[in-house]
This record gives sequence, C-alpha cells and structure tokens, in this order.
Amino acid sequence: MSFVKNDCTQISFNDSMLSLTERERKFLDKSWAKPFADNIFPAIKEDDFAVLYSDVASRPNTPVNIIIGSLILKELLGLTDDEVMESLMFDIRFQYALHTTSFKEQPLSDRTLSRFRERCLTYEAMTGIDLIKNCITSLSAQIADIMGINIALKRMDSMMVASNIKKLSRLELLYTCVANFVKLLHKNDDYIPTGMEHYCEADDYNKVIYHTRSMDISEKMEKVLCDASLLVKKYAGLYDESSEYQLLVRVIGEQTIEDENGSLVLKDRNDETMDSSILQNPADSDATYRFKSGKQHRGYVANLTEDIGENASIISDYDYQANTYSDSQFLKNTIERLGKQEETLTIVADGAYGGEENITMAKDNNINLVTTNFQGKKPEDIFAEFDFSPDGKKVLKCAGGQIPATNSYNARTEQCRITLDKEKCNRCPYKDQCKPKFHKTKTSKVLSWKTTSRAKQLRYMKTSEFMELAKIRNGIESLPSILRRKYRVDEMPVRGSLKTKLFFGFKVAALNYKKLLDYLSGLDKCALKLEFC
Repeated sequence: MSFVKNDCTQISFNDSMLSLTERERKFLDKSWAKPFADNIFPAIKEDDFAVLYSDVASRPNTPVNIIIGSLILKELLGLTDDEVMESLMFDIRFQYALHTTSFKEQPLSDRTLSRFRERCLTYEAMTGIDLIKNCITSLSAQIADIMGINIALKRMDSMMVASNIKKLSRLELLYTCVANFVKLLHKNDDYIPTGMEHYCEADDYNKVIYHTRSMDISEKMEKVLCDASLLVKKYAGLYDESSEYQLLVRVIGEQTIEDENGSLVLKDRNDETMDSSILQNPADSDATYRFKSGKQHRGYVANLTEDIGENASIISDYDYQANTYSDSQFLKNTIERLGKQEETLTIVADGAYGGEENITMAKDNNINLVTTNFQGKKPEDIFAEFDFSPDGKKVLKCAGGQIPATNSYNARTEQCRITLDKEKCNRCPYKDQCKPKFHKTKTSKVLSWKTTSRAKQLRYMKTSEFMELAKIRNGIESLPSILRRKYRVDEMPVRGSLKTKLFFGFKVAALNYKKLLDYLSGLDKCALKLEFC
C-alpha cells in the first residue's frame, strides 16, 4: 500500500452539503463538526505518517487525516470502531468534520482503524518513534495558539492508569501461564505430556482453582509447579520465540527457586527479588504493581503537562510508563525534551517532582521549577541568608554578613566547613538561630548549598506569588477524574504498554478538542452579550 496525501477538499457537484436546507446548515455550523473541520482536520500532518507505507506505486492508503480525525472523534463521543465507520457513512456531521462530503463512497472499512493502529505500533516497536504522540502534541500546539494560551506557564501531574486485567493469586498466575502454553501445543498439534491434557478443557480453570476439594492449595501448587518445570525443560529451544513459553519461563524465574532435590518451590513473599516489576497477569505482561495512597495499582502511570492561559488550559504533552516510574524522572524527561529556554519558563508541580537535582537541572535550562509542597526535614529560615558560590563548594557570606576565614568542601557529603571570627559571631543577632560551634579562638559551621536552597524554597512558599501558583497547580487535579469518568482510561479495550499508550493519546486529543469547543462556546456567548449591549 503506497502513501498518497488527501488533497480532496473542494466541493463537487455531488457534494452532500449542497442538498442541505439553510436551517440544516445553521445547525451543522453550530455543532461540534465545524470547529473540527476548520481547526483540527487541516492541522493533521499526513506527511509524518508516510513512513508507514510503501514507496512502490500500488493501491493508495486510506487518507491519514481521515483516520486520525476518526480516532479522535471516536474517543470524544465514546464510540466503537464499527460505530465510527457507520457514523461516517450516515452522519453528515462526521462527513463535514472529516472533509468527506464530496466522496462518492466513504473511505473507512471495517478494519481500517485497527490496521492503522497496528502499523503505528509496529513502527514504534522497531524505531522507538511514537508518531501518534507527535501528531497529538502538534495538534495541542495548534489548539493552544487558537486559544491564545501562554506556553511560558505549565503545570504537571501524574495519574495511575489501570490495566484491564484480573488480580491473580500466585496459584492462578502460575496455572494460567502453564495452561496458555499447553493450549499453544494443542493449537500446533504438538505432543502434550501425559496428564496435562486437562489444561485444554474449557472449565479446567475452575476445576483446579476452586472445585478440587480433595487437594489443598499447597498440593495444587506443587502439581502446577511440577508441570511447569517439565514443560520448560522439554520444550526448551523449540518454542523460545513464543510469548506463551517466554511468560512461562519468566513466571518460574520470578516466583520460584529450586530446592536441594532440583524441584521448584515458591519463593518467600518477602524475597527481595519479588519486586513490583514481576508479572501480574500474562494477559498484560507489561503491567507493573504499585502501592500508592493506600491503594493497590496494576498497570501504568501517565504524566500530564498543561499549558495555562488566562481563562483556559490545554494538555500540551504527556508521557506514559510502567507505574513504577517516578514523578521526579518524568520531570527530568520533560526538561530534556524542552531543552534550554530563551525566555524563562515556569513549571508548577507537587513536591514529588522536586529535589535539588531537578531544581538545578531546571535552572540550567532557564526553567523556574515551583513545587507546591515540601518534602523532608525543614531547615531553619536563617540558612536562606547564607550565600554560596554557583558550584556550591564555597560559602561566600554567612547570615550575619561575615566572609568566612576558611572554607573546606567535602565532595562526599557536599557540605562546606567554614571558620568565622568568634567575636563577630558573639555579637551577631542571628547567633541563636545559626548555632555555630564555638572554639577557643574561632567558630565553625558545617552546612551545604542544599540546606540554603531548601530554606529559600520554604521562604518563597510564604509569598503571595507562590500562593497564586499553588492555586494554578490545583487545577490540574481535575484531569485524572475527567479521563477516568468520561474517557474511561481504566477500561481500555487493549492491553500492553504501547497499545494502551496509543489509546490514551487519542483520549488526550479528544479532551483537548473538548476544551477548544468550550472555549469557542464561551466566545460565542460573549459575542451574543455584546450584540445586545
């Protein structure tokens, strides 16, 4: 299939728009379709997706801008792939939004959308380039420009995204991996070891896990482990490339050890290797475990970055990782993507995004990082008055204005030890707060630039400027709720990191377009008010 750009945007004699009455046309112009047709559809960069198709002349592709537009509308309106296809065939709003009113036959077939997603996923798996994210962030920039949003102020927050999988016990997990591999053998008409045929029976799961009253849990586990060990040894080298065999090997490696007899036994639950990255369910091998805010999470974590305008906001960027990924690392990734800023940019986030390393990294890129809560031990306010050299290795002046007589730097602790004039320290009004160590002829003090930086941060958190920025950051906390409630991010019809990220991206695009609709609706109301003034 070769790549061809969609340049068919002119009205033909057969255009369905020509048959609309004036009243119908007015309602169409007031619908969600017109802003999409005018602002979103033309902004979709088809050329970026040319890499998914052949250079050899052949049957042309379904226009990429129609596919991308359809996938955004799918999430906006909560439709299935089939419902999107039907809507494009029979709903003039979809045809208007996607510039297909002049088409004799609508271009989507029953597998167009799924095949396009597969192409994008395969390309990302091979190259690491996420074409969908690039497209969505580009559309976000277009929407931000329309809404007049200042990109110099951003806020950031993360959210857990649940994988659509069942929580499994260790027995259920091991049984499922064994059963999946045995079923693969059956599918390939390969030899199934004697006594393991039952794994292929439809109701075997319930029989083994719940209904076998003659065996306790330990006996059931022993039998499953014995079968697992036999399968791994017998079919080594024969099914190494199959996901079923790989997951069986993985779960055995993560959950078991060999005893002195060479038999598999379960690891202790407190074993240090039993971390949050171990397999949760073979249905989604990428999903990880995390305990946060008193809740158990199995799945992924998404980081959202919003650009803030005077009366509006837009999600300008997002990141999607295993749910063990830290907020701190998300910020590092964002700063790296943004790079050195010509004009100062402010990012407002909660305390989990902070830390001296992140503050320094942000400062080096002309980014002002403001975190709205403080983590760790609070230093005394007086330490904000100490001046350090830019590299943090020398104290230039103490709180009382003294220049240290000596300064020694400990690279391991990143602390400076300074000596000061004893008499001046005795007369210093900050003596009781600073608490230097008095010696016979001098005083000494040990502190680091981190202490000073944290003290300055605490002082800044008491200012009116900080209070306003904190209020701004609070606004992003509504996004997780909206994405869960309206766009159902925890109920995605796919599993796996790349697949769920793709769906998540289109949900972000749909949310951004809804923000644009709300913005334009507000402008219409303002215009109406002015008309009657």
